[in-house]
Amino acid sequence: MGPRPARALVALALGSILVAGTLTAAPVTAQPTEADVFVAQAIVDFDDRRYEAALENLRRALELEPDHVEALYYTGAVLMAMRRPAEAVPFLERARARAPDDPVVAFQLGLAYFAQQQYDRAEPVLEAVFRRQPTLDGLGYYVGFMRYRKKDYRGALRAFEAGRASDPEIQQLTRLYAGLALAALGLPGQAAAQVERALAAAPASPVTGAAERLRETLVAARREERRLALELRLGLFFDDNVRVLPDPVGPDGDPLVAAIRRQSRKSRDSVGELFGLRADYRWWRSPDWDASVGYAFFGTYNNDVPSFNVTDHLVAADVVYKTAVAGRPASLGLQYAFDALFLDEDEFLRRSTVTLFATVVAGPRHLTQLLARYQNKEFNETQPTPPEESRDADNWMVGGVHILRFAEDRHLVKVGYQFDRDDAGRNFAYHGHRVLVGAQYTLPWRGVRLAYDLDLHVRDYRHAHSFLPSNDPGHRRRHDTEVNHTFRVAVPLPWNLTLTAEYLKIDNHSTLDVFTFSRNVTSLTLSWSY
Repeated sequence: MGPRPARALVALALGSILVAGTLTAAPVTAQPTEADVFVAQAIVDFDDRRYEAALENLRRALELEPDHVEALYYTGAVLMAMRRPAEAVPFLERARARAPDDPVVAFQLGLAYFAQQQYDRAEPVLEAVFRRQPTLDGLGYYVGFMRYRKKDYRGALRAFEAGRASDPEIQQLTRLYAGLALAALGLPGQAAAQVERALAAAPASPVTGAAERLRETLVAARREERRLALELRLGLFFDDNVRVLPDPVGPDGDPLVAAIRRQSRKSRDSVGELFGLRADYRWWRSPDWDASVGYAFFGTYNNDVPSFNVTDHLVAADVVYKTAVAGRPASLGLQYAFDALFLDEDEFLRRSTVTLFATVVAGPRHLTQLLARYQNKEFNETQPTPPEESRDADNWMVGGVHILRFAEDRHLVKVGYQFDRDDAGRNFAYHGHRVLVGAQYTLPWRGVRLAYDLDLHVRDYRHAHSFLPSNDPGHRRRHDTEVNHTFRVAVPLPWNLTLTAEYLKIDNHSTLDVFTFSRNVTSLTLSWSY
């Protein structure tokens, strides 16, 4: 719903505040006084809508007892019914000062602020009342409306569901804004059901026309809502170091490097083709939960070095709980993934991964994600290996990333850090530190996206290597610094197609010459998404 209809609904809500349900209960004193008599007559006048007479009786009561809580409260209530909330505020503030624990007085004061659209003053007052007495007539709507304004859609839904309202127009507004909140959460089916209930609550309401238009929009969105997401990728690439051969060394380097390079007389670079498929099915979705399952396949074919062809199959399942932190959208999720990596059609590696992640959207420009991951790796060793050479490992990782968002996510800047520990054989066990930096800029022309990512991974191996370097084995610990630079240009095309050109540069510098290498991969990929 756009801003104009929303303002119209607010105006209607203000009318409901001033006319309907303003007098729910009143504080009661223990001993009747002369001022109480005037207050009692004012209540009769108020019920008969003789507002001026009610104000006169309340004025007399306050002349006798300036701090009479009931007289102050009803003066504010009468002024609210006369659509004079600014004049009502001083009386209600005085009443609240005399009866700070009375929820009815606080509710009426919050409504007076709300009627003037002073939401920053109304919110703490009404939220405090809501915590104590959420079923107070109409309160849930006003609290939910203010949460909706702050884009705390799940919090708004909780207020709408907990609240009670006897006035049909408040009931209609509650359900209408519940529908808007559900639509904002991407649940058009449930949103449409709420709007249907809103129409039934008050068919002759002034907002019925706007509700009907919203229903039509939601019905159309429901038709387009997809639980299944697909992506297909086809591409070409050039890799200048398919075999991951070590860089040349000088005369003082490890002689094993020269031997490896001499033995690898076949081509080290190759042109190739790549293919990718990803399918995700969201089988459960509610205002608070999402759950999905997925499958992904990726394969490369190296025309000149086919023995290094790679294929990978991955299946995953995740569940996400959506909530709010300090009024900001947040989520907590758990994912399990299993993948099998094949090298030249022979199984090379199996991985089982469990990831716990939390995301907080701290405003339109800030998004933070924290994650903790456990991964078990099992390598398919074709020959028996010494225990210290075992690459089978348990990998533990914790980290986070912060993303700065601009122009509705057209431009992004991200910074992240991760710490990981790999428990493998002595020669491969390490502690690692990873720094992630990236940026995306979207051009005004055709939505072309330019992106750059830096992945810096520093690995400190915990033990001296048993066999390397070959000219001084058992005395040197391995320390690697791996730097990945990725440059990407993505061009959106018609029919959900995207053409992506990417350049990946990998440089790994190690204290053991055998593990120092560089690699450059350039690719052009056409992808289709559904």
